[in-house]
Amino acid sequence: MPVDAIASGQSSRFLRRPCRLAIALAGVAALTGCAPSILSPAGPVGAGEKIILLNAVAIMLAIVVPTILATLAFAWWFRAGNARAQRRPDFVYSGRIELITWSIPVMVIMFLGGIAWIGSHDLDPAAELNSRAKPLDIQAVSLDWKWLFIYPEQGIASVNQLTVPVGVPLHFSLTSASVLNTFFVPQLGSMIYTMNGMSDRLNLQADKPGDYYGRSAHFSGDGFSDMQFDLRAVPADRFDAWVEGVRGAGPVLDQASYAGLQQQSTDVPPFTYRSAEPGLYDMIVSQKIAPASGPQSGAPDVSPRTEVTHAR
Repeated sequence: MPVDAIASGQSSRFLRRPCRLAIALAGVAALTGCAPSILSPAGPVGAGEKIILLNAVAIMLAIVVPTILATLAFAWWFRAGNARAQRRPDFVYSGRIELITWSIPVMVIMFLGGIAWIGSHDLDPAAELNSRAKPLDIQAVSLDWKWLFIYPEQGIASVNQLTVPVGVPLHFSLTSASVLNTFFVPQLGSMIYTMNGMSDRLNLQADKPGDYYGRSAHFSGDGFSDMQFDLRAVPADRFDAWVEGVRGAGPVLDQASYAGLQQQSTDVPPFTYRSAEPGLYDMIVSQKIAPASGPQSGAPDVSPRTEVTHAR
């Protein structure tokens, strides 16, 4: 084969690789833009966090953009063909330049610090939201590898599904029955850790009806990728109807059925409990119910269908 043909073939392959990479990146960017994220908030906490994020980016651009422009301007002005550019090998210090190069970063740090200070107080996860509506108490427990949600006032519970009324503050109490984990609904905001033997507080609110993606955001073993749930925000009357429907069917959540729920399982389909034993969450937090052993190397998987059948 001629050398020119070989070189041409290699060149075409090298040209195709960047094109394929560009197409792949464009596809990922398009999918990312369509997916629910912190940039499409559906509640007051998520909206406040979005404002902080955008303000922080705008403030940091005050350094990034001038630096990029100055780099391009210096490269153009001090090019080899510019006779007007002066070479000053003895230049050592300029008070004006020092003032500019130090004042702008100091101002950026002050602004970012102010945003962080104010935002950390206004969006404190434990701070109650301003609302005339009575908060809904929800007790969340992270297990291997599923989420248990207990509604203490309604006396029911659910696994891997969370139904809440729209426009009502959600007062979460969160703990872990196994290893360290995190609770995160991106469109509502405020990711928070769940820890064994501790109870954390989180206040959220959904202002728009819809299904919001929630998941664990901390690696916790083999079933981590399936540890996700849907938060469904519905009008108040539909929430009441859902509660009554749950009370009419399903198993009972007590210490015996909870022991079966503690077993490791992956890809668990959502289901509900028609009643929940009072004080169960407190027993989990105080470790009156022994915590699970956590993910272990070589531990046998429990089929989710077997676990649900056992619970029923």
